[in-house]
Order: sequence, then C-alpha cells, then structure tokens
Amino acid sequence: MESKKIVLHFPKSMVDKPIICKLIREFNLDFNILKASVTPKEEGLLVLELLGQEKDFKKAVEYLENNGVTVQLLSKDVIRNDKKCTHCGVCVVYCPTGALFVDHETQEVIFQEDKCIGCEICVNICPLRAMEVHF
Repeated sequence: MESKKIVLHFPKSMVDKPIICKLIREFNLDFNILKASVTPKEEGLLVLELLGQEKDFKKAVEYLENNGVTVQLLSKDVIRNDKKCTHCGVCVVYCPTGALFVDHETQEVIFQEDKCIGCEICVNICPLRAMEVHF
C-alpha cells in the first residue's frame, strides 16, 4: 500500500458534490484530510493523503480530473535550516498540523516533517527565513 499527498482544487460547480466518497467506494482508497478550505459556490481546496494501490490511485486521479477537479501532487518539502533557526517560536503559532511545536524541556522548536503538509505558512512568516521549500 502506497501513500501520496495531493492537492485538489475544486471549481465552484463541484464544491458541493460528494465526489471524495467515490474514492473509497470505487477506487479502494483511504484518505486523510490534511487541510480543507471550501467556500460554497466559489471554490474548494483539499490537501489529502491517499492510501492505496498505484493502479487505483491513477484511476481515481483520472476520475477527479474528468470531473473538473485539478489534481496536483504535493511534491515539495518544507525543511528547516537549523543554522538559521533561533527557536523564536513564531512558526509554532501558525502551523495548522502541529508539525512545529515547542519542546517544553529544552524550549526548542521541534519540526516533525512527517506531519507537514507543505502549506508554506511557516516559510512566509519565519522572520529569519529558516523554513525553506525544496522541490
């Protein structure tokens, strides 16, 4: 079983359609919603982790694209440049997944890469630019 992170952009005509349910029923995929932003009658954005077989993943992506959903592989990684980081904690407040948190014993900011969804909020708010995007 493979795991892939993808970003889905829904056009306004598809925001209120239950097409994600079909990923489970017809394509044998499990999913974990990492981030969701839906504005009814305007647009939708989902960051999902999909779990399943490669052949089922390909069929699901084809189904989504045929229904007007833009599919983008989350192929970028956010990393921390430890030489620049001063552990100020600004990023911790903004991280939507808890990938960045303060170790209360050491007072250092810990970055758990496996929880990161690549939203880049930390990259944009880090005053020292210690958080970086690598493609």
